Amino acid sequence: MTREEKGTLIDNLAEKLRNTSYFYVADTGGLSVKEINDFRAMCFQRGIEYTIVKNTLIRKALEQLDTDYAPFDDALKGTSGIMFSAEVSNAPAKVIKEYRKKNSAAEKPVMKAASIDSDLFIGEEHLDMLSSLKSKDELIGDVITLLQSPAKTVVSALQSGQNKLAGLVKTLSEREES
Repeated sequence: MTREEKGTLIDNLAEKLRNTSYFYVADTGGLSVKEINDFRAMCFQRGIEYTIVKNTLIRKALEQLDTDYAPFDDALKGTSGIMFSAEVSNAPAKVIKEYRKKNSAAEKPVMKAASIDSDLFIGEEHLDMLSSLKSKDELIGDVITLLQSPAKTVVSALQSGQNKLAGLVKTLSEREES
């Protein structure tokens, strides 16, 4: 690969990293070609792009970004692949966990690092927490449900007691006439 090709690759990778709010660095080293292809297929089905890139090229692309990605340096050793998720922050973590669950003998892929809205998570120990994060749409749905709950309770109470309420109003109106 020539210098120009590497420069173009680094620029393209930096642009992709800049335009993607959520990306993970994962290690798939030691997996067979079939296993990696199965992992890629699982990523593709969930709208995640998985690309294996040399660590030095990832490092140079990260240097072009505004955020300080120096903590990623320790994670960029061995085989590294980048998982890009355009809309859902926890999707790559869920895919890693699901792949391992399907292939119980597999200890890989391993999450090396993740960037979620420029927050950095380094190390495998964050995988469970990241996989349980709610997406933006899920959080909005929870807020809407919470806002609707009191109104539904009032409407439900009024509907369940409408006969009683009508009877009370009728009785009170008859009392006033007497």
